[in-house]
Amino acid sequence: MIRLQEVRKNYRTRQGSRVILDGINLEVAKGEKLGILGRNGSGKSTLIRLISGAELPTAGRIERSISVSWPLAFGGAFQSHLTGLDNLRFVCRVYGVEFRRVVPFVEDFTELGIYLREPVMHYSAGMRARLAFALSMAVEFECFLIDEVIAVGDSRFHEKCQYELFEKRSDRAMILVSHDPHLIRRHCGSAAILSGGRLLRFRSVDEAYEHYQTAAH
Repeated sequence: MIRLQEVRKNYRTRQGSRVILDGINLEVAKGEKLGILGRNGSGKSTLIRLISGAELPTAGRIERSISVSWPLAFGGAFQSHLTGLDNLRFVCRVYGVEFRRVVPFVEDFTELGIYLREPVMHYSAGMRARLAFALSMAVEFECFLIDEVIAVGDSRFHEKCQYELFEKRSDRAMILVSHDPHLIRRHCGSAAILSGGRLLRFRSVDEAYEHYQTAAH
């Protein structure tokens, strides 16, 4: 179970403190697939970073009784002076995964070739995203966080990512944030809308979709 209780997030700006999330309450059970709709700038990425633990809330509580991934394809936690393999070794140590067991998978999945043994600081944004996605798949999390960045690489590689995540791990919980209702309808069983710093949850994706469409006009 993932539980958020009255979670609030403020950021300091030159114009003063800005409220991004204002009293978010949310529960996601093991195996549940929740889509969160929201326009650009609504705080979707902030929410997903808080759930992952990459950032701390300004106020409120976040409880996790299942293992939660970092946002897929997010490479912000990489040590840029280390090689791709060294970053993999570090992640494996943190999550208690046997390094040698996952190396063949990461080598094959990323298709980085010799660059997997080069410092990440020399990677392009796409190469970093491939490595981050592969590392997320190498660790068998119980809940995957998806922040609209699953379209990694060309169409063939994108299809490989879709299969690895949505088909091979169809039994896992997922929280997918997007401004694209069609993506959420395809992969999620329920949905919520993030707007004005507040989260409104619906019993069905269709109900959320209808509300989202109405609010757009």
